[in-house]
Amino acid sequence: MKILHVMSYHSPWRWTDRQLEGFQESLKGVSATYRIFQMDTKRNSALVQKERKGREARELIESWKPDLVYTTDDDAQEHLVKHYVGSSLPFVFSGVGNDPAVYGFKGSPNVAGVLEHEHFAESVGLVRKLAPKARRIALIFDDAKMWDAVRARIEAGMANLPDMKIVAVDVVPTFADYKRRIAGYQQDADMIGTLGIFNLKDEQGRNVPYQEVQKWTVENSRLPDFAFWIDRVYFGTLCAVTVSEREQGRAAGRLARAILVERRKPSSLSMEPTRKGVPVISLARARKLGIRLDSSVLLSAELIQRFEWDQP
Repeated sequence: MKILHVMSYHSPWRWTDRQLEGFQESLKGVSATYRIFQMDTKRNSALVQKERKGREARELIESWKPDLVYTTDDDAQEHLVKHYVGSSLPFVFSGVGNDPAVYGFKGSPNVAGVLEHEHFAESVGLVRKLAPKARRIALIFDDAKMWDAVRARIEAGMANLPDMKIVAVDVVPTFADYKRRIAGYQQDADMIGTLGIFNLKDEQGRNVPYQEVQKWTVENSRLPDFAFWIDRVYFGTLCAVTVSEREQGRAAGRLARAILVERRKPSSLSMEPTRKGVPVISLARARKLGIRLDSSVLLSAELIQRFEWDQP
């Protein structure tokens, strides 16, 4: 049995690698040969680059002829899976933030998958435990299309935060724009959601590595910040109630097992988000911001002691 894994992004990266680990964990005992194709769209985000990688992935499918394709995150759905909707080849996805209907997956006979819905209200609540007086939220995104669905879910999630107010929702195309916005938030907001930070361009039009964006933020922002993914906390974001990448992969692996072993049709399997959220806090960032953590917070969250760039 042959399984092709097409990741939208790249490896090594906790988010992508642990989705695959979870997927393989759920398929333990199933004899399979795996191949991995990296689209690498976080570092190469131009449309022409994504389209080229989509074509390369399709060529690999046609030459290798896998029995199932496991795809992670939205770019792989847009530039690969859409081309196979309605075909006989089964696809299973995870890490998808958009409505599956965007890609034509609703009612498709050969596509099943796991949605990625961020824990917005829970992440803001975790910031409030660390900074109880925080009320004004600023949100910042790059210009990737994938953030449209995230912004819509955040807007809906504000109903669960009646004493909070969003004071800014900014979409910035460049790192210079990002720096200006972050500087302005220091007076106008109490916390920042640094959410879309992968497509920020430098003066030459190249994507600035998100790790560099986060290090600059740590060095230049005095406000508590949050995101939804554990890798961000390793690189200096104060906290997150994270979407578990391993749970995303495990859920996708269970779907793949149902298709390959139990011979169930992909269309018979529901597309739902994983529910498990993991509170994570950067102690290094808390210390830099002068935030003291009480014992209840320390005991209830995963703690990251150092910034990733300080690791030995």
